Amino acid sequence: METEISLAPEILSSVEQALKEDIGIGDATTNSIVSSDASLKGRIISKEEGVVAGLSVARSVFRLLDEQVSFRFCANEGERVEADQVLADVTGPGRVILSGERTALNFLGRMSGIATLTRQFVDEVSGTNAKILDTRKTAPNLRACDKLAVRLGGGENHRFGLFDMILIKDNHIDFAGSIREAVKRARERSNDLEIEVEARTLAEVSESLDLGVKWIMLDNMCLDEIRRAVALTNGRAKLEASGNVTLANGRGIAETGVDYISVGALTHSVKALDVSLVIEPAT
Repeated sequence: METEISLAPEILSSVEQALKEDIGIGDATTNSIVSSDASLKGRIISKEEGVVAGLSVARSVFRLLDEQVSFRFCANEGERVEADQVLADVTGPGRVILSGERTALNFLGRMSGIATLTRQFVDEVSGTNAKILDTRKTAPNLRACDKLAVRLGGGENHRFGLFDMILIKDNHIDFAGSIREAVKRARERSNDLEIEVEARTLAEVSESLDLGVKWIMLDNMCLDEIRRAVALTNGRAKLEASGNVTLANGRGIAETGVDYISVGALTHSVKALDVSLVIEPAT
């Protein structure tokens, strides 16, 4: 089974920095105990059920340390897995496998946790038109990994950063003095970037629609307000519900008819999937 996906340069950079952080000038323990010519075989195992994401990143950890490491996928990226399921086989120099173990598992566990939670939200809104979006509430220097994990879990990515879309939020509106003025300034300098406006009230939704805004975020609105916003918009703009979204209320929000539901919890408070590496001597 081969499901390796192409990794963005940002992800490979994160892997390199993580290895430098962990190994530093050398793995003192492993280098003291494991001979330089020893070979080992390991199995990466999921200790609980979930959705696996990040096997390709884990593979890159070992390959950056030694290109001769053999990493065989035993599960597909984005696949639901069970407890005690083997996710991958790793074979190669013993020092490399033991030194890269924790970094590989850190990436794999975090990304699988994000994918697992994302899939739960996607399943919760199944049958509606709503799509689950992530946010910028990601771990510093791990955004590309976090957003890849969301996609593998079945969600979609919102803007990657501050540079690829204009999102006019409450502080921007307050500074400019009005939504109209904020949108005017953004359009003058947007370089054709898509513009989204955060609306705190139905009056702000109406004002945004009058200005021809095509994407509106409904900030912390109750279900009745969201329904009224959907009726008011009547397909003239994409609507995104945001704020305090949970698995308990996600279905109700989706059934209002919004196009998107953004969930910061996907990445800002994720519980890592429990994964481990079991080592045995190579034969």
